[in-house]
Amino acid sequence: MLIIQDTIQKRLKAVRADLKLSQRDFAKRIYISQSMYAELEMGKRNINERIIHLIATQFNVNKKYLKEGIGDMFNSEPPDCKLALLLDIFDSLDELLQDYLIVQAKEIMKIQHTGVAKKP
Repeated sequence: MLIIQDTIQKRLKAVRADLKLSQRDFAKRIYISQSMYAELEMGKRNINERIIHLIATQFNVNKKYLKEGIGDMFNSEPPDCKLALLLDIFDSLDELLQDYLIVQAKEIMKIQHTGVAKKP
């Protein structure tokens, strides 16, 4: 079943913007190519139920909002996309580099705790 396209593209783009994700990162998280996602946002492809389900599941998006513009954008708080991105990066590293990253993260926490790091 295809969804009527009138403003679904705008809502799709709004969800992505609210999550502060690039088209590439958003597409990767819902298991489609960046080019396919771009075509969805531009209305060159129809957004089907499978895509809506993936977006709703992955990002906790309210399906009724996405389909019809009714209700809140998210079912509750949006997911922490920075954490998900960090986990994706971490998972792609080999074990030695994962261990190195953990050591570096602990050192960064020490710097933050001592107040040495200054906000830009």
